[in-house]
Amino acid sequence: MIKKEYALGVLMLVSGLGFASFAQAAPVAKSQSLNPGVTMSQLENRQPIHWVSVAQIAESLKGKPAMNVGFDIDDTLLSSSPGFYRGKQEFSPHSLAYLKNPKFWQKMNNGWDKFSIPKKSAIKLINMHLKRGDHIYFITGRPATKTEDVTAILQRDFHIPKADMNKVIFAGPKHGSKTPYIKKLKIKLYYGDSDGDIVDARKAGAEGIRVLRSLNSTNRPMPHNGSLGEKVLVNSNY
Repeated sequence: MIKKEYALGVLMLVSGLGFASFAQAAPVAKSQSLNPGVTMSQLENRQPIHWVSVAQIAESLKGKPAMNVGFDIDDTLLSSSPGFYRGKQEFSPHSLAYLKNPKFWQKMNNGWDKFSIPKKSAIKLINMHLKRGDHIYFITGRPATKTEDVTAILQRDFHIPKADMNKVIFAGPKHGSKTPYIKKLKIKLYYGDSDGDIVDARKAGAEGIRVLRSLNSTNRPMPHNGSLGEKVLVNSNY
């Protein structure tokens, strides 16, 4: 009886070792998916960016007197890609030559912003600054045209009281950077989506705060937000 039990135990041990050996040796089936997957390290990776919210900006300004604040327009206040996309199709489908065409800018500055979408983050920013009593200025890199309705559209879209509305300043390529305007108007904070906005603000002695450019913007390549050590407004891509 003992011999039988011993023999049975040996048989089970050998069988178990054989199964374990087979399990270890069995090749892992390769995934047929085109998705390579992602590691936890990749998921956890975050860039050291100085993120701020509208509430945090407001808190940092508590106790400070009303100041002059500046805003870029395209991709900062307005998702204006529809007009730029239309202009490219009409004036230079295969190049960026339309950006140097006065006919495009005349149309863009006189009606095509009706198709631009006001960014929710910009609405919050402007409301916060108006509540503080700050003076708001709009400085765009667009060329000036004989007429414009951008000022009226911004006033309407962002519900700015007429008495508090300043005409849009068109810096344009002929006038160089936005620095002279920021400096002349004694602007303390300037919001923009491009590296140039941040650099121009700093040259004028103002703080530049980055606003995220929408992913579907036609303005490419995308900037590296936070690369200049500036504050970046969270959730400002829409």
